[in-house]
Amino acid sequence: MSTWLLPENIADVLPSEARKIEELRRRLLDRFRAYGYEMVMPPLLEYLESLLVGNGRDLNLRTFKLVDQLSGRTLGLRADMTPQVARIDAHLLNRQGVTRLCYAGNVLHTRPRGLHATREQIQIGAEIYGHAGLEADLEIQQLMLDALRLAGLAKVRLDLSHAGVLAAIIEADPAAAALGDALYEALAGKDVPRLAELTQNLEAVSRDALRALPSLYGDASVIDEARSRLPALPGIARALDDLAFLVREINGAELMIDLADLGGYAYHSGVMFSAYVDGVPNAVARGGRYDKVGEAYGRARAATGFSLDLREVARISPVEARSSAILAPWRHDDALRAAVAALRDAGEVVIQALPGHEHDMDEFACDRVLIERDRVWVVERQA
Repeated sequence: MSTWLLPENIADVLPSEARKIEELRRRLLDRFRAYGYEMVMPPLLEYLESLLVGNGRDLNLRTFKLVDQLSGRTLGLRADMTPQVARIDAHLLNRQGVTRLCYAGNVLHTRPRGLHATREQIQIGAEIYGHAGLEADLEIQQLMLDALRLAGLAKVRLDLSHAGVLAAIIEADPAAAALGDALYEALAGKDVPRLAELTQNLEAVSRDALRALPSLYGDASVIDEARSRLPALPGIARALDDLAFLVREINGAELMIDLADLGGYAYHSGVMFSAYVDGVPNAVARGGRYDKVGEAYGRARAATGFSLDLREVARISPVEARSSAILAPWRHDDALRAAVAALRDAGEVVIQALPGHEHDMDEFACDRVLIERDRVWVVERQA
């Protein structure tokens, strides 16, 4: 086997792609800061139990594990940065009021999400802690839509769901509660035959409600349909009221309701959402409320947030990373050095052509040249 081959679904990021990813990363982090979000940088690996606290079986299966040679304990390479940020809020910052945090970094998955997906994603996202009201859900969703707009993804469909619907049905029927994980998997996969099999021995109210969830998908009218088809449980009523509020308030996206969209249900506790764009089958960004994660870290904190894979967004984004540059000669000349330094300080890309390589410009389009006119170095357009 060639020594330069990489593992399956792991790939290098080459200059043109890396330039676009970095352009988008800077745009998004600058926008997060404009909303008041502070950046944090969690470590790439932690003790496994810390990474998986309150996050269920799915994250465990996606996490690479290794043994720490210093302590003998099992470490995990992070598969999701959200739990790490929740840990930072709960134990390191320990603030009492609202805290807004953002992050960007690599995550690793044991298996790819899809046929051509990478196992090494660049996750970027934002989280808001300390406010249990829908105002925080609305802010985080608008921030996500703003981020996708900055990435050039103007036409976005936002699917809204709510973990409280399934939770209320299960809490009202002990027999359904015993099937919790299996019901979740069937609903998340829209596996109607499997759902029918699982619910055949449940009480009629629970059975009919669970079987109705996959069909409760569509525009805002689905909320009223759900009120008529689902049992009149307080938890369901609250969840549908939450969704109705967000439908009225969210701007900048086509809104859909999908009460069986339960990705991440294992730790979400309220409103959940997924963003889709034309031509891409999977969601480009996901998020939701996860108040229970802070409690698992020993400090209950209301929390909601979103994240996206920057590599995937860069792949579909029409944004062009700037590649224009100024071509300068190589010469032992103090005035030339000063002119080049001044241009770079002003944010220009200046490439000095090494002797014998004046035309080796693979990645940058040198549309201007630095040229000496009457002993003064000036920038001129290429002829």
